[in-house]
Amino acid sequence: MGKKKTLSFTFITMIIGLMLAVQFRSVQTPEVRDTRDTWQLREDLNEEMELKARLIKEIRANEQKLAEYETERKQGQEQALKNTLNELKEQAGLTDVTGPGVTIQISKLDDELLLDHVDYTLSPDLLRRLLNELNMYGAKNVSIGGQRVINTTVIREIAGETKINGRSLKNFPLEIRVITETFEDAQELYNRMLVSKAAEEFFIDNLKVNVLDPEMSVTVPAYEDSIRIRNIESVKADKGES
Repeated sequence: MGKKKTLSFTFITMIIGLMLAVQFRSVQTPEVRDTRDTWQLREDLNEEMELKARLIKEIRANEQKLAEYETERKQGQEQALKNTLNELKEQAGLTDVTGPGVTIQISKLDDELLLDHVDYTLSPDLLRRLLNELNMYGAKNVSIGGQRVINTTVIREIAGETKINGRSLKNFPLEIRVITETFEDAQELYNRMLVSKAAEEFFIDNLKVNVLDPEMSVTVPAYEDSIRIRNIESVKADKGES
């Protein structure tokens, strides 16, 4: 009987000890899984927020670049239009032009070379022939007596006076300025004008032609009057076009 009590007490003691050991282990070893998952979520959330911030920053930077490109494109178009307009104005003779060229002076013959008193008259035909030679020898821009020569320029005699663009050419020496594409072209034009037959014929009208040495910088003034365009109508769009 005493032996059974001893065994029962021993068994109960073992059970109580086992329970205490399990409880102590539970207190000393807390749950690691939940704590670890919480920190991992926080780290993941921080990474997502950092990634979002970087993306927003990149999007804003790209939007700024696109805005800058659009501004440059518009400015480029405006500049291209301005350049085209300036080129058209220059081709039409509406702007002053400076470049390599030659200056030609038409002046009266010296009095000692004349037998009698004469009236000095500049022939429009001779002036047109001289202008044709200049164009043939590489003239790009020309002015006569300060008047720009353009495609619609008319040289004619009115009431006994030779006029260009409606202005009289009666003051001597008369200066003709010629601009060429290059300085070499100016030198070539100079050499040809020295032996020009059109220049020699001015002697008949008691005038002489003097061709000055080529220069790197010759200025031809702009056309002063308004250019009138006639017989031009706007093009009407087809019905199918919007």
